[in-house]
Amino acid sequence: MRILLTNDDGIFAEGITVLRKALERFGEIYVIAPDRERSAAGHSITVHRPLRVREAGFRSQWVRGWVVDGTPADCVKLGLEALLPEKPDLLISGINLGPNVGTDVLYSGTVSAAIEGIINGVPSVAVSLATHDEPDFTTAVVFVQELLPELARQVLPTGTLLNINIPPGTPRGARVTKLGNIRYVNVIDRRTDPRGRSYFWMAGEPLDLNDNDPDTDVRAVKEGFISITPVQIDLTDYLFMEKLKRWSLSWSREEFPRGKPAGLDLKLKERA
Repeated sequence: MRILLTNDDGIFAEGITVLRKALERFGEIYVIAPDRERSAAGHSITVHRPLRVREAGFRSQWVRGWVVDGTPADCVKLGLEALLPEKPDLLISGINLGPNVGTDVLYSGTVSAAIEGIINGVPSVAVSLATHDEPDFTTAVVFVQELLPELARQVLPTGTLLNINIPPGTPRGARVTKLGNIRYVNVIDRRTDPRGRSYFWMAGEPLDLNDNDPDTDVRAVKEGFISITPVQIDLTDYLFMEKLKRWSLSWSREEFPRGKPAGLDLKLKERA
């Protein structure tokens, strides 16, 4: 297999390092990842400055890598469009330090890198170790190794990635799950600097809004199970589409209101 590895923790983070070494015997490994931590970068891309790239200098003959001073999505774009000699068979983003469950996938640089992969037609998997305390990536690596042959045999649906979260310790098993719903409370920590000026630190405590739903990734990880969630990038609400078409607005009748909006004076006025 030709495998592209990336992450949002930085190219020399422990998670991607142990994964890179473990996967060398599976085929050609290419590593393209940020030069530093880019957690919570989401799907941002760099468009207002040039991107700098340098060789990572890995010693293995089976691995080639590049360090990018950009976001995870930048790394995947560069890899697929400029750096890799051929399109990879698989993209793995991770192993991330910390969970990427529920609605947090919308903020996650790890998941966004995998999304960039499937946008470009590359089967993609995001893998996270759901803890920040004394991380041991052994179970996560073993699980990825076990998953690879199945990924080679099966076909992921177009536009769908697998988001995998590994609980700390010895897992009780694995569950196929759906995304949970997480909201953060006490998000903003307001502080004062030595000069008396206010600044804000983004923090917050996660609140599981589906705490009673046994099928979510949040619940699975909390109960000690590996969660495997198929995530698709099509965010369209198809059920509501039909109701929306029946709204009594002019455009629903293939018309459009003409003239000036009621109650609004659109006359341009010279500004002082």
